[in-house]
Amino acid sequence: MHQNMQHLLIPASSSHLVTTIHKFSLKMRSFAFLATTNACLPINARPNRDQCSRRLCFAVTPCGRRRLGFTGGFCLTPEGQNNVELCKDGVFEDDDGEKRKKEWVHFVGIGGSGLSALAMLALQQGFDVSGSDIMWSSFLDKLHEAGARLYIGHSASNLKSENGARLPDAIVVSSAVPSDNEEVVYANSVGIPIYKRDLWLGKITEQYNLIAISGTHGKSTTTAMLSFVLNAMGDNLISVVGANVPQFAGGNIIAGKGPNFVLEADEYDKCFLALAPQIAVVTNVNWDHVDTFPDEEDIKNAFREFVHRIRAGGHLILCGDSAGACDLLVEDQQGIVPNIKRVTNAQITNQGYSVTTYGISSKNDWHASVITSNLQGGLDYVLHHKGCPVANISLLLTGDHNVLNSLAVIATITTMFDGKRNMHDTINAISHHLAMFVGVSRRFDFIGKVNGCHIYDDYAHHPAEVRALLRAARQKFPSQALWLVFQPHTYSRLAAFMEDFITAFTAADHVIVTEIYAARETDNGNFSGRDLTTSIIGPSSEYIPKMDDVIDLLETKLQSSRNQDVVVFTVGAGDITTLGPKLLARLQQSSYCQMAV
Repeated sequence: MHQNMQHLLIPASSSHLVTTIHKFSLKMRSFAFLATTNACLPINARPNRDQCSRRLCFAVTPCGRRRLGFTGGFCLTPEGQNNVELCKDGVFEDDDGEKRKKEWVHFVGIGGSGLSALAMLALQQGFDVSGSDIMWSSFLDKLHEAGARLYIGHSASNLKSENGARLPDAIVVSSAVPSDNEEVVYANSVGIPIYKRDLWLGKITEQYNLIAISGTHGKSTTTAMLSFVLNAMGDNLISVVGANVPQFAGGNIIAGKGPNFVLEADEYDKCFLALAPQIAVVTNVNWDHVDTFPDEEDIKNAFREFVHRIRAGGHLILCGDSAGACDLLVEDQQGIVPNIKRVTNAQITNQGYSVTTYGISSKNDWHASVITSNLQGGLDYVLHHKGCPVANISLLLTGDHNVLNSLAVIATITTMFDGKRNMHDTINAISHHLAMFVGVSRRFDFIGKVNGCHIYDDYAHHPAEVRALLRAARQKFPSQALWLVFQPHTYSRLAAFMEDFITAFTAADHVIVTEIYAARETDNGNFSGRDLTTSIIGPSSEYIPKMDDVIDLLETKLQSSRNQDVVVFTVGAGDITTLGPKLLARLQQSSYCQMAV
């Protein structure tokens, strides 16, 4: 019977529920324990109701078995029903060493930065993981090595194993995947529980001390930097970052035991509104994701709602230099939040959480001064707390935006350890480990050097990010020629920010614009990369739509500029990341051929 059973729903009002299910689980060996709201629920968990108070959730452990992985998940039940879901095929090891099947989770859109991290975390926590996407990405390499079953292309057959006798216990769907995706449609038709990414994040983090890093820009680097420092300080944290982190063994995750869970909280599709953080960090707020947020006020309202989800007694860490972030603390037309013109350290708002600010401006609780370049190619600065200098900080990273990211890390960790350890010792430890952090992939990412040409790759795809990148590049390369190859990301973003883009490249010497990377959008014919090229103010610019033609052009230009130091940046959130390595290989081959002659 149990071979075909997917779930057993038992009324929570049953007076002998625990005893009945425990006996049942002993009898049915592949049934192990109940659905739970916690991805790392301890073996001896007590019964509790989930947030909607519709289910009783707890775990039971059959005698003589050790739990190897999480099982269970959120099951949609008719409103008002209190059910307990008994899940199938938990992962256990008998005393004789025999292993049982793992819970199977399938990720639709697994190749993106967000879902790939969740899939890797699921693998590390003992799930059987599969996933599909429309094309291969760099994130899939490590997932494949870690044992995930990966499919290029979406099909209902991806959800079947053992000749169709087994189906996933849950599927997790990327925000970019439409509701008519055939895997989603099939899962609905056969009753597989479906999670959007936001609900999955909410469920796997709700029992932890969640530190959620949000903001239009800087989320990935700040999340990675915070996680790296905490891990180096001995914290057994869980971390999920939306980018590859070279210093993480898990690529974009740290799979610790908790209780701290550091998460990059993405605002796209309002995904972060399913979270309930203990500490929320807001690095900045600018209008972006115009397909989700029709105007600037809409994205601000989403961030306001996010900070309202901070748990009672929690903490908001906010960049006081960001006008958009500070607007979250100013009463809007609906009176959503209190009017706080000047936020001091640990000020309690009437929302029940404390607020700490950071920034380069001295008005903030934590601020930086005397920012200078160092011999490692990064930046040094003097750290101040409440106006008093407390430490010298050294970074391997360049750019004032990375100074801000490091201040966010300092403000967050000192908040976490407030009253638990000496502040001076804490700051010394943070400073020591900040000096060793090398950054995340695709952020000022060095690809290689040939003769006098340095090649870098960067993820910048918003006008503010392009400006920050070029400011950082000028700090590091004050006298070299800066050439930028920019791939606009989505038609809607280019259309919405055209006026900002045309002035964003002024610090460059030459700009090449490619065709637009459409991502999830279709070309409506209103805008193209050529429109941006003809409007750029400042440097010379040209429109070269195809990547192969860009490589040919750059090879020719660089050969004619052999006596000049040139720094080439490939910039954008699309497939332009493949251009740098190809250009490097071409230039190396050309240099070798010329030497041979």
